[in-house]
Amino acid sequence: MYLTVDLKEAGYRNGMPVLKDIGFAVGPGELVGLIGPNGAGKSSTVKAILGVLPHVDGSVDLKDYAYIPERPIFYDRLTLWEHIDFLQSTLEVDEEEFKLEAKRLLDLFQLSQRIHHYPENFSKGMQQKVMLILAFLKKPDLYIIDEPFMGLDPSATKKLLQLIEKEKERGAGILMSTHVLDTAEKICDRFVLISNGRLVVQGKLDEVQEDSGLKEGSLFDCFDVLTEREYDAG
Repeated sequence: MYLTVDLKEAGYRNGMPVLKDIGFAVGPGELVGLIGPNGAGKSSTVKAILGVLPHVDGSVDLKDYAYIPERPIFYDRLTLWEHIDFLQSTLEVDEEEFKLEAKRLLDLFQLSQRIHHYPENFSKGMQQKVMLILAFLKKPDLYIIDEPFMGLDPSATKKLLQLIEKEKERGAGILMSTHVLDTAEKICDRFVLISNGRLVVQGKLDEVQEDSGLKEGSLFDCFDVLTEREYDAG
Protein backbone atom coordinates (compact mmCIF):
# COMPACT_ATOMS: atom_id res chain seq x y z
CA MET A 1 0.00 0.00 0.00
CA TYR A 2 1.14 3.53 -0.77
CA LEU A 3 -1.02 4.99 1.99
CA THR A 4 -2.38 3.39 5.14
CA VAL A 5 -4.37 5.54 7.55
CA ASP A 6 -5.37 4.45 11.07
CA LEU A 7 -6.59 7.44 13.07
CA LYS A 8 -8.07 6.79 16.50
CA GLU A 9 -8.42 10.51 17.20
CA ALA A 10 -7.04 13.69 15.65
CA GLY A 11 -7.62 17.38 16.06
CA TYR A 12 -6.28 20.91 16.33
CA ARG A 13 -6.30 20.99 20.14
CA ASN A 14 -5.35 18.29 22.58
CA GLY A 15 -8.43 16.61 24.00
CA MET A 16 -10.72 18.13 21.35
CA PRO A 17 -10.71 15.65 18.44
CA VAL A 18 -12.36 16.52 15.14
CA LEU A 19 -11.69 13.06 13.69
CA LYS A 20 -12.42 9.69 15.27
CA ASP A 21 -11.91 6.12 14.10
CA ILE A 22 -10.90 6.75 10.51
CA GLY A 23 -9.02 4.01 8.70
CA PHE A 24 -8.46 3.30 5.02
CA ALA A 25 -5.72 2.58 2.50
CA VAL A 26 -4.74 3.45 -1.06
CA GLY A 27 -2.89 0.88 -3.14
CA PRO A 28 -1.02 0.91 -6.45
CA GLY A 29 -3.07 1.76 -9.53
CA GLU A 30 -6.24 2.79 -7.74
CA LEU A 31 -8.12 6.05 -7.36
CA VAL A 32 -9.87 6.48 -4.02
CA GLY A 33 -12.41 9.28 -3.63
CA LEU A 34 -12.49 11.00 -0.23
CA ILE A 35 -16.00 12.45 -0.04
CA GLY A 36 -18.22 14.07 2.55
CA PRO A 37 -20.30 17.19 3.23
CA ASN A 38 -18.74 20.55 4.08
CA GLY A 39 -17.23 20.43 7.54
CA ALA A 40 -17.20 16.63 7.54
CA GLY A 41 -13.47 16.38 8.20
CA LYS A 42 -12.03 15.78 4.72
CA SER A 43 -9.49 18.61 4.96
CA SER A 44 -8.56 17.60 8.50
CA THR A 45 -8.04 14.03 7.32
CA VAL A 46 -5.71 15.25 4.58
CA LYS A 47 -3.83 17.41 7.11
CA ALA A 48 -3.45 14.41 9.41
CA ILE A 49 -2.07 12.36 6.52
CA LEU A 50 0.41 15.11 5.65
CA GLY A 51 1.52 15.41 9.27
CA VAL A 52 0.40 19.00 9.79
CA LEU A 53 -2.50 18.38 12.17
CA PRO A 54 -1.20 19.23 15.68
CA HIS A 55 -2.71 16.33 17.64
CA VAL A 56 -2.92 12.84 16.19
CA ASP A 57 -3.48 9.57 18.02
CA GLY A 58 -2.93 6.89 15.43
CA SER A 59 -0.65 6.13 12.53
CA VAL A 60 -0.15 7.09 8.91
CA ASP A 61 2.13 5.10 6.62
CA LEU A 62 2.86 7.32 3.64
CA LYS A 63 5.07 6.60 0.64
CA ASP A 64 6.63 9.04 -1.83
CA TYR A 65 3.86 11.49 -2.69
CA ALA A 66 2.85 14.71 -4.41
CA TYR A 67 0.24 16.96 -2.82
CA ILE A 68 -2.02 19.21 -4.89
CA PRO A 69 -3.82 21.61 -2.53
CA GLU A 70 -7.18 23.22 -3.19
CA ARG A 71 -5.53 26.63 -2.84
CA PRO A 72 -2.34 26.76 -4.94
CA ILE A 73 0.87 27.70 -3.14
CA PHE A 74 3.90 29.21 -4.88
CA TYR A 75 7.31 30.62 -4.05
CA ASP A 76 7.31 34.41 -4.14
CA ARG A 77 9.00 35.98 -7.15
CA LEU A 78 9.78 32.72 -8.93
CA THR A 79 8.58 32.39 -12.50
CA LEU A 80 6.72 29.33 -13.73
CA TRP A 81 9.86 27.93 -15.33
CA GLU A 82 11.91 28.65 -12.19
CA HIS A 83 9.40 26.56 -10.21
CA ILE A 84 9.91 23.74 -12.69
CA ASP A 85 13.68 24.17 -12.57
CA PHE A 86 13.67 24.10 -8.78
CA LEU A 87 11.57 20.92 -8.73
CA GLN A 88 13.99 19.25 -11.13
CA SER A 89 16.91 20.12 -8.81
CA THR A 90 15.24 18.17 -5.97
CA LEU A 91 14.75 14.97 -8.01
CA GLU A 92 17.12 12.32 -9.27
CA VAL A 93 15.95 12.37 -12.88
CA ASP A 94 17.40 12.69 -16.35
CA GLU A 95 17.42 16.45 -16.94
CA GLU A 96 16.73 16.26 -20.68
CA GLU A 97 13.78 13.88 -20.27
CA PHE A 98 12.42 15.99 -17.42
CA LYS A 99 12.54 19.19 -19.47
CA LEU A 100 10.88 17.48 -22.43
CA GLU A 101 8.07 16.25 -20.20
CA ALA A 102 7.74 19.72 -18.68
CA LYS A 103 7.34 21.27 -22.12
CA ARG A 104 4.79 18.62 -23.09
CA LEU A 105 2.68 19.37 -20.01
CA LEU A 106 3.02 23.12 -20.53
CA ASP A 107 1.74 22.69 -24.08
CA LEU A 108 -1.05 20.42 -22.90
CA PHE A 109 -2.34 23.00 -20.43
CA GLN A 110 -1.61 25.94 -22.76
CA LEU A 111 0.92 27.61 -20.48
CA SER A 112 3.97 27.56 -22.76
CA GLN A 113 3.71 31.31 -23.33
CA ARG A 114 3.66 31.97 -19.58
CA ILE A 115 6.87 30.27 -18.46
CA HIS A 116 8.61 33.55 -17.60
CA HIS A 117 5.59 34.94 -15.72
CA TYR A 118 4.88 34.69 -12.01
CA PRO A 119 2.24 32.08 -11.09
CA GLU A 120 1.22 34.20 -8.10
CA ASN A 121 -0.33 36.61 -10.62
CA PHE A 122 -2.18 33.93 -12.61
CA SER A 123 -5.91 33.29 -12.49
CA LYS A 124 -7.16 30.56 -10.14
CA GLY A 125 -7.60 28.14 -13.04
CA MET A 126 -4.10 28.80 -14.39
CA GLN A 127 -2.61 28.42 -10.92
CA GLN A 128 -4.35 25.08 -10.56
CA LYS A 129 -2.85 23.96 -13.87
CA VAL A 130 0.63 24.90 -12.63
CA MET A 131 0.14 22.80 -9.49
CA LEU A 132 -0.96 19.86 -11.64
CA ILE A 133 2.06 20.22 -13.93
CA LEU A 134 4.49 20.26 -10.97
CA ALA A 135 2.83 17.23 -9.38
CA PHE A 136 2.76 15.15 -12.57
CA LEU A 137 6.40 16.02 -13.27
CA LYS A 138 7.37 14.50 -9.92
CA LYS A 139 5.80 11.14 -10.83
CA PRO A 140 5.39 9.95 -7.22
CA ASP A 141 4.01 6.67 -5.93
CA LEU A 142 1.02 8.51 -4.50
CA TYR A 143 -0.97 11.62 -5.39
CA ILE A 144 -3.01 13.42 -2.73
CA ILE A 145 -5.34 15.79 -4.57
CA ASP A 146 -7.69 18.23 -2.84
CA GLU A 147 -10.65 19.45 -4.93
CA PRO A 148 -8.80 19.21 -8.28
CA PHE A 149 -11.71 20.38 -10.43
CA MET A 150 -12.16 23.76 -8.74
CA GLY A 151 -11.35 26.50 -11.23
CA LEU A 152 -10.67 24.16 -14.16
CA ASP A 153 -12.60 24.58 -17.40
CA PRO A 154 -14.07 21.47 -19.09
CA SER A 155 -11.10 21.10 -21.44
CA ALA A 156 -8.56 21.21 -18.59
CA THR A 157 -10.70 18.81 -16.55
CA LYS A 158 -10.69 16.30 -19.41
CA LYS A 159 -6.91 16.57 -19.70
CA LEU A 160 -6.52 16.07 -15.95
CA LEU A 161 -8.65 12.93 -16.05
CA GLN A 162 -6.55 11.57 -18.92
CA LEU A 163 -3.35 12.21 -16.95
CA ILE A 164 -4.82 10.54 -13.86
CA GLU A 165 -5.69 7.47 -15.93
CA LYS A 166 -2.13 7.29 -17.30
CA GLU A 167 -0.68 7.57 -13.80
CA LYS A 168 -2.94 4.77 -12.61
CA GLU A 169 -1.67 2.64 -15.48
CA ARG A 170 1.88 3.47 -14.36
CA GLY A 171 0.94 2.09 -10.95
CA ALA A 172 0.48 5.27 -8.95
CA GLY A 173 -2.13 5.45 -6.22
CA ILE A 174 -4.40 8.50 -5.94
CA LEU A 175 -6.40 9.88 -3.01
CA MET A 176 -8.76 12.57 -4.28
CA SER A 177 -10.92 14.73 -2.05
CA THR A 178 -13.82 16.12 -4.07
CA HIS A 179 -17.34 17.53 -3.95
CA VAL A 180 -17.92 16.71 -7.63
CA LEU A 181 -19.77 13.45 -7.05
CA ASP A 182 -20.96 12.80 -10.60
CA THR A 183 -17.36 12.83 -11.85
CA ALA A 184 -16.13 10.89 -8.82
CA GLU A 185 -18.69 8.16 -9.50
CA LYS A 186 -17.33 7.71 -13.03
CA ILE A 187 -13.60 7.68 -12.26
CA CYS A 188 -13.02 6.44 -8.69
CA ASP A 189 -12.36 2.80 -7.94
CA ARG A 190 -13.41 3.10 -4.30
CA PHE A 191 -14.88 5.71 -1.97
CA VAL A 192 -14.25 6.82 1.60
CA LEU A 193 -17.23 8.75 2.98
CA ILE A 194 -16.61 10.88 6.05
CA SER A 195 -19.28 12.74 8.00
CA ASN A 196 -19.11 14.44 11.41
CA GLY A 197 -15.43 13.52 11.58
CA ARG A 198 -16.13 9.80 11.36
CA LEU A 199 -15.85 7.16 8.68
CA VAL A 200 -19.38 6.37 7.50
CA VAL A 201 -18.69 3.83 4.76
CA GLN A 202 -15.93 2.82 2.38
CA GLY A 203 -15.82 0.55 -0.61
CA LYS A 204 -16.76 0.30 -4.26
CA LEU A 205 -19.94 1.90 -5.57
CA ASP A 206 -21.99 -1.29 -5.19
CA GLU A 207 -20.90 -1.54 -1.54
CA VAL A 208 -21.86 2.09 -0.93
CA GLN A 209 -25.21 1.42 -2.62
CA GLU A 210 -25.83 -1.62 -0.45
CA ASP A 211 -24.95 0.26 2.73
CA SER A 212 -27.29 3.11 1.83
CA GLY A 213 -30.12 0.78 0.83
CA LEU A 214 -30.18 2.21 -2.70
CA LYS A 215 -29.22 -0.74 -4.88
CA GLU A 216 -29.41 1.33 -8.08
CA GLY A 217 -28.72 4.73 -6.53
CA SER A 218 -26.21 7.24 -7.85
CA LEU A 219 -23.27 8.18 -5.65
CA PHE A 220 -25.01 11.50 -5.02
CA ASP A 221 -28.18 9.78 -3.80
CA CYS A 222 -26.23 7.34 -1.61
CA PHE A 223 -24.17 10.21 -0.24
CA ASP A 224 -27.35 12.08 0.68
CA VAL A 225 -28.90 9.11 2.48
CA LEU A 226 -25.75 8.13 4.37
CA THR A 227 -24.81 11.64 5.51
CA GLU A 228 -28.39 12.35 6.60
CA ARG A 229 -28.37 9.10 8.57
CA GLU A 230 -25.11 10.05 10.22
CA TYR A 231 -26.42 13.53 11.02
CA ASP A 232 -29.56 12.10 12.63
CA ALA A 233 -27.46 9.68 14.66
CA GLY A 234 -25.09 12.47 15.55
